[in-house]
Amino acid sequence: MSADRDQTDADKVPGSSGTRQEAPLSGAKMSGHSADQTGHKSVIREYAEAIIVAVVLAFAIRVFVVQAFKIPSGSMIPTLLIGDHILVSKLSYGMQWPTDCELQWNVPPVNCYTSTTLIEFGKPQRGDIIVFRFPEDEEKDFIKRIVGTPGDTVEVRNKVVFVNGQPLDDKAFTQRIDPGIIDGTINPRDNFGPVTVPEESYFVMGDNRDQSLDSRFWGYVREEKIRGKAFRIYWSWSGQGAWADWVRWDRFGKAIQ
Repeated sequence: MSADRDQTDADKVPGSSGTRQEAPLSGAKMSGHSADQTGHKSVIREYAEAIIVAVVLAFAIRVFVVQAFKIPSGSMIPTLLIGDHILVSKLSYGMQWPTDCELQWNVPPVNCYTSTTLIEFGKPQRGDIIVFRFPEDEEKDFIKRIVGTPGDTVEVRNKVVFVNGQPLDDKAFTQRIDPGIIDGTINPRDNFGPVTVPEESYFVMGDNRDQSLDSRFWGYVREEKIRGKAFRIYWSWSGQGAWADWVRWDRFGKAIQ
């Protein structure tokens, strides 16, 4: 009986050994599950890091290099049409550092009202088309053409613009749709000045001379308020007429002059 019992106990040993062999399998399953979790987390982390880097780069490009704007009004016709989407270079006049910034619940989350030039590449010139903070409401961006630079004398006589006593040759890029002439004592549209442009300021006008709210009405643009120089149209949308004409294909990639 004891021999049989011993034999029975001996027969149990392989079974016990088999039980111990199952532990590594269970451990392997747990290890595999942990690896899956680690791999899953690493994929999520990679995507999150990629998104964060992309957002930071996009914000940096928008602030320091180039920014896109849409033309909402006809004040720059015929040069720019309503529905033109344009690119504005932030580096045309120098490397700018944003100042006077405020946090906002918007995209981007920071809104800056002025800028300081760290490295200057040049000054804005007469004829440049610039985007700037509207002096009467700095939450809005305006786009106009520079007519007078610091120290220039600007005058409008019966719709003709004079700079430093000489008529400005602007027929190639402007339009005047109203043949009537308004007295300067009533409205400065057709008769204005003369005025001398202050230092670090610019006199700007819309190319659509008879339908533009510009320096004739609200004064000068300070240099620190200039956001950049418009240089190219990347998309143009009419949304009027036949559907085939809604997109102005001929304006894609057109240089702004």
